[in-house]
Amino acid sequence: MKAKNRYLLLAITLISLVCLIIDLPRFHLNVPFGEKFKINQDFGGYNLDFTLFGKRIFRNLSIRQGLDLKGGLQVIYEADVSSLKEEYRSQALESLRENINHRVDLYGVSEPSIQTSRSGNSYRLIVELPGVEDIDRALEMIGQTANLEFKRQSQELLDYQEKLSNQSETQEELLGFSGEYFVDSGLTGADLAKSVVSFDQQTGKPEVGFEMTPSGGQKLEALTKEIQGQPLAIFLDGQILSAPVVQAVIKDQGRITGNFSLQEAKDLVIQLNAGALPVPVTKISQQNIGATLGGDSVERSLAAGVIGLSLVAFFMFVYYGRLGFLADIGLLVYGLITLALYKLIPVTVTLAGMTGFILSIGMAVDSNILIFERIREELAKETPLNMALKLGFGRGWDDIKDANVCTLIACFVLFNPFDWSFLNTSGLVRGFALTLALGVLVSLFTGVVVTRTLVRVFYRK
Repeated sequence: MKAKNRYLLLAITLISLVCLIIDLPRFHLNVPFGEKFKINQDFGGYNLDFTLFGKRIFRNLSIRQGLDLKGGLQVIYEADVSSLKEEYRSQALESLRENINHRVDLYGVSEPSIQTSRSGNSYRLIVELPGVEDIDRALEMIGQTANLEFKRQSQELLDYQEKLSNQSETQEELLGFSGEYFVDSGLTGADLAKSVVSFDQQTGKPEVGFEMTPSGGQKLEALTKEIQGQPLAIFLDGQILSAPVVQAVIKDQGRITGNFSLQEAKDLVIQLNAGALPVPVTKISQQNIGATLGGDSVERSLAAGVIGLSLVAFFMFVYYGRLGFLADIGLLVYGLITLALYKLIPVTVTLAGMTGFILSIGMAVDSNILIFERIREELAKETPLNMALKLGFGRGWDDIKDANVCTLIACFVLFNPFDWSFLNTSGLVRGFALTLALGVLVSLFTGVVVTRTLVRVFYRK
């Protein structure tokens, strides 16, 4: 065995072992070897968790399932950016994505997918929330602008009240006032540092307590000092929540009351802590996918994948003998590396993505078939084995390279990484393109490096 082949075989073995450790699912092993020694512990399901230069690095290595496998909610929003200049619209859409992503994180949804899409003058946000059960609550929490405003009485209203007082008119005369009751005070939700759910000490009803930023606290103190004895109205998205009368100067904290249920108070806290949406949004599409449908799809897809792989491996072994057996080992290494990449990147696995993965398996096998047929042709000419292997892999590589480069170009177009408006922006198509491209790249490595090394080391005439 040449030293180069020996080192390559060692590297392939190490890579395969690392990928196997990453790929292992969580399982419990209980094997007694006697009274003094036994194995009884969990294995697999490992995550990346280490400290580098004082910074903790953590990565959950569980497989991320898409909506069609796990079930959940997909909703598409249209962002209203008509009031913004052209150069600010893309930035506003990205700010919208970050804001909703923050809301979703606070809401507690695991593995969400939030993508932006631009086509002409249409600016859209695609939100996918796997495993969500309370659809209505999720939609309200995500789509509500949550623009919090503190407003004071207008000077026009104050003058009108004073006029009525001087004329000794009844308070009911205020009903005839046609001006603006409340005006902006310069204090908004952007001045909040944080908000929490609290409870009224007398009634026990839920309310929202808040703390102001240093600059917000100064604004609040100056405002309440000026309007002491007057109502300070609190508005959410243009709707008044409450208008308590300012009894004393407030410096840096306060409460928002409004006959909230506990769930409504929690959702308002999430929205306030995430901040108001930078632009209004309109829901244009909604798709609910049941978890039961997702579970059935997973089981059927896994069964189809196992059956297909088994048939391919059996065919390769029967038709090519020892060469086919070595190709099956290369195919196993291909599967280990691909699954490890799905966990490390991570890739959200959908039915379309699984289709791309299975198609890439076929292309990996096709590469081996091209090479083996070239080797057979050379051996039929009574070419020495070493030369036949060299010519088979060399000439087969030319065909494999051209075919796979064309496939990668097609994957690039389908994935559309730059969001070109004249190309596809569908998440399902992108998932297919991503898994197919990864599969093709890994198959190039396993077909040319892994299988060639195994054949050189273990194949004899």
